[in-house]
Amino acid sequence: MKTIHIDQLQEKLEAGEVLHVVDVREQDEYDAGHIPNVRFLPMSEIGERYTELQEGETYYLICKAGGRSENVGRFLEQYGYDIVNVEGGMMNWKGDQEA
Repeated sequence: MKTIHIDQLQEKLEAGEVLHVVDVREQDEYDAGHIPNVRFLPMSEIGERYTELQEGETYYLICKAGGRSENVGRFLEQYGYDIVNVEGGMMNWKGDQEA
């Protein structure tokens, strides 16, 4: 699985790159603060909802620190999705957040 550090993701987003970022934390964590304009697809629902993701796109998965997003990434790779795990996660995000 490919990986990127949270600082690199932030640089890409601030440079205007259009990325498919998916926050896999749970509802309360997402509600407390998330990167603006990211897709929310909690890990607890991924088994029933992963087909909502479009095949052929690259998805950057983010959670609090990088562990859950790595697990979700391994699951999605089994179905042919192109995944990049964001290491460092939201606990290291320094940019704007929506709550």
